[in-house]
Amino acid sequence: MSHMNDETTPGPGGYQPVTSTYQWQAPEPAKEKRRVGLGTALALMLAGSVASGSVVGLVVANTASTGSGEVVNSLREPSAPAPEAPGDGVEKVAADVLPSVVSIQVANRTSAGEGSGSIISSDGYVLTNHHVVSGGGNNAFIQVTLNDGRTLTADYVASDAATDIAVVKIRDASDLPVVQFGDSDELSVGQEVVAIGSPLGLSSTVTYGIVSALNRPVRASDGGGESSLIDAIQTDAAINPGNSGGPLVDMDGNIIGMNSVIASLSSGGEAGSIGLGFAIPANFAKRVADQLISTGGAAHPMLGVQVAARQDVKGALIASVEPDSPAQQAGLNPGDVVTRVDNRAIDNSDALVAAIRSQDFGQTVTLEVQQQDTGQSRQVEVTLTAE
Repeated sequence: MSHMNDETTPGPGGYQPVTSTYQWQAPEPAKEKRRVGLGTALALMLAGSVASGSVVGLVVANTASTGSGEVVNSLREPSAPAPEAPGDGVEKVAADVLPSVVSIQVANRTSAGEGSGSIISSDGYVLTNHHVVSGGGNNAFIQVTLNDGRTLTADYVASDAATDIAVVKIRDASDLPVVQFGDSDELSVGQEVVAIGSPLGLSSTVTYGIVSALNRPVRASDGGGESSLIDAIQTDAAINPGNSGGPLVDMDGNIIGMNSVIASLSSGGEAGSIGLGFAIPANFAKRVADQLISTGGAAHPMLGVQVAARQDVKGALIASVEPDSPAQQAGLNPGDVVTRVDNRAIDNSDALVAAIRSQDFGQTVTLEVQQQDTGQSRQVEVTLTAE
């Protein structure tokens, strides 16, 4: 997994032209012609171009006729009028949400970075990723660029490396447009979503896709020794380095996630969208952001166990149980393997940590637990730590 940041730049690329040479041959004696429709003819032309290794450009024009043989030239015709208002769908979502999305530039004496963010209060609080603002340190110079082109100075407020969530505040701001939060617990796989941000520094970029999966435990490293673990929304909306911190919104324009991580096929420094992007659920990001603003730090519900990263165990293997923790009070023991939290299957240790973090403080959950030595299964109710 790769965090999205400005250090990733697209590699050089391009297509080398390939030409094909055809030799004229004398026509054969006339035969009855096979007739094909226009769609079939175009398909055959495309198939031929692919087979020969070249690309043939097809131009299809809207035509008009006066009926009198007079030439109609669209260059001499007036342009069609623009729509009076944005239409439905992605166009309306973009018009509604773009004013509340900013580009973020972070710099210190030795490095610079950039990302995206969502304005969450009219007086200037901006929600973004920890890895967007952490590179420059607490004393870094931070600027945000609004959708209307204004560039304003911002200050670092607080961040949580464990969940990759951060808040900055625009100085002396008032009456800013604000993004509205949706309920990420109500998301469905296949639901349409729109990602907005500044990929590769291209501000106000809008892409469209669906929710590909939910509850994906995703661990990512920023390359500086810090790692985050999020219980992510997976989407195929194209997101790239620089989209980090920008909103993933539903078709009503409500933020249901914050773009944070992309999967990459590259093992080097380059990364780009392959249709596997991951966003922090809005409900979780909202809770952490409120803590960061109120207290300067973030706490998370705890089970009170240490888990072992074991590839040969189907589930989360408990290595140790903390004294007086919710886990000890519920009767969990070292060697137990947690295979389910409520209705959610747990495949590994990261899945257990992500699932517990996403719960509410003081919530009671039901764990399905197997004893590693006997394979016997039991259900255990655990009340997580309060805030």
